Amino acid sequence: MTATDPALTALASGWGALSLLHGRIETHIERALQSGHDLSVREYSLLDVLSRQHDGVGGHLQMKQVADAVVLSQSATTRLVSRLEDRGLLSRYLCPTDRRGIYADVTPTGLTLLEEARPTNDGALREALDEAAAHPELAFLVSAVKSGDAPSDRT
Repeated sequence: MTATDPALTALASGWGALSLLHGRIETHIERALQSGHDLSVREYSLLDVLSRQHDGVGGHLQMKQVADAVVLSQSATTRLVSRLEDRGLLSRYLCPTDRRGIYADVTPTGLTLLEEARPTNDGALREALDEAAAHPELAFLVSAVKSGDAPSDRT
């Protein structure tokens, strides 16, 4: 394949559109969450992921699993957990069966903030998708996101 190969050009174009859509959505949600709830997208995502834990088998996530879920490195996730813990939104404790493991739970204050922020997050996501749908280069991606279907093969 050469740099002018149509397959490479299509891949680069698709990747560019996906990157543009992601950036627009994240920026739109970030502004809404910051202004309405003093939360970043990452902080909201972390609270959301941790709020879905349960007491059953496999119900609590290890920090590596949390990092994967919020798409951050383990060290960045640890710093994020520390910031939210300092704000009283999370608490950490040792795993009862493995003293090397550390878990984090959302505090009642964190759950209240999350529930207050959820409509803001969801509304901002819808707004960002609606705005992006007006751009022809993004419309097919918006359609895929809204339908919940990932295209199986778009080559």
